[in-house]
Amino acid sequence: VQLQASGGGLVQAGDSLRLSCAPSGRTFGYNGVGWFRQAPGKEREFVAAIRWSGGYKYYADSVKGRFTLSRDNAKNTVYLEMNRLKPEDTAVYYCAAHRGILSTVRVATSYVSWGQGTLVTVSS
Repeated sequence: VQLQASGGGLVQAGDSLRLSCAPSGRTFGYNGVGWFRQAPGKEREFVAAIRWSGGYKYYADSVKGRFTLSRDNAKNTVYLEMNRLKPEDTAVYYCAAHRGILSTVRVATSYVSWGQGTLVTVSS
């Protein structure tokens, strides 16, 4: 089972996009969902995460106040609403399932079921 990210595209600086993350099949046994991104020539970096227990949400400083996580339980889908996009937000965005403890929520190696990602390009 993989978590598939979708909704990317080409937008201008200041625009908004909403990314979706949904499993490709039946899922169980994970603690939440995280979003990461990887820009060309750079390492994958944490963007945001939501934990099922308590619904707590975590954001990277670079996106705090601009990006918002939400969850639709009926659709088993997590959304990443991205507002006031900047050219530096350009990257492939991935979502994955968090299997680790709370302190690892920003650590990519604590995630499994990575999908192929969706490309977000923000032009200046």
